[in-house]
Formats: sequence, structure tokens, C-alpha cells
Amino acid sequence: MDLDRIFEQNAQWIKRRLGSDPGYLDRLSRPQHPGILYIGCADSRVMPEAFMGAGPGEVFVHRNVGNLVSPGDPNTRSAVIYGVEHLKVGHIVVCGHYDCGAVKAVLQSEDLGSLEPWLQNLRAVYQHHQAELDALPDAADRCDRLVEHSVRVQCANILGFTEVKASISETGLQVHGWVFDLRSGRIVDLNVDRG
Repeated sequence: MDLDRIFEQNAQWIKRRLGSDPGYLDRLSRPQHPGILYIGCADSRVMPEAFMGAGPGEVFVHRNVGNLVSPGDPNTRSAVIYGVEHLKVGHIVVCGHYDCGAVKAVLQSEDLGSLEPWLQNLRAVYQHHQAELDALPDAADRCDRLVEHSVRVQCANILGFTEVKASISETGLQVHGWVFDLRSGRIVDLNVDRG
């Protein structure tokens, strides 16, 4: 993608946006009050606000490779704490997606060098479910199933955060596990709601 084109498109976006809604940027610059903290994969094909039909200020988004929630990761931890304690979100959504590159790498036992420490969380999920996953004859089915298992584990990791436990009891915070299906565009609810 041509970077100069991005600035041109930005100028056109501002012109179109203000042409149809003169108060848009005034509203956009007000403090945020999202109802959802979304933790998802950094995959460039996944656009959470678009597939959720959400507008500006409705979703606080945190993304990383593989949508992992590792308790020792200060980046994810700070997003969770900020979302729960300061933004007072009512929902945390951990959302994986089918056809995930991180999951494929783990299934293929591919060594990703300096990414290996990050993927240990996902490798542990695979090892825990290896017999079930290896019994599936289709590679895409194995990938999809590991994505689902991983989302459930990441939800469990979220529920281990002291701040999340406190918010569940104090404000009724709920934690959800979803998968975005790139093939159909649908959100799959794994029904792991907690709260």
C-alpha cells in the first residue's frame, strides 16, 4: 500500500464524513465510554468494529498475535485493567478467528524463532488437546478446533485476573468467547459466558 495514498484517502475521508455529518469529529473527540473490551488477533483481515457493526467509542480494542491472554504479558494486562477499572466496560470479549496464522504455525510445529516465547500459551493448548486434534483428518478442521479451544483458555486466563474477579462481583462484568468466521462473516458464540 502506498503511504502517500493513505494521507490522500484520509483527507477525502474527512471531507466525506464532515459533508454528511458536520458534528462527527466533535463527537469523536469526546471522552470514550465503550461497553466492550475486545481482545482479538492482529490479523489484518479481521476488522472487529466492522463485523460487529460498532461505531466509534463503542468498543475498546486490544489486538495481538493469536488473541492470547498471557497473565505475564504487561500489554494485555494493562488493556484489561484499563478497560475494567477505568472505562468500566460491562463485557470482555475474547475473539479468535478461523484460519489463524499463529494456530496454523503451532499445528505445523513450525519454529517461529523469536515469536516462540509468545506462542507457548497456544502450544500448551494444543498439547492439552493433541489427541483430539490429531484425530481430525482435515487440517482446516484441526485449525478451527484449536482456535475454539484457545479462545476458551484465554477466557479462563482473563477470569484469573484479580481486577476481573472484582469487577464481576461489583459491577456484573461478563466475559465472552467468540470466533469470527472469515469464510461466512459470522460471529460464532462459544457460549463460555462468565460473570
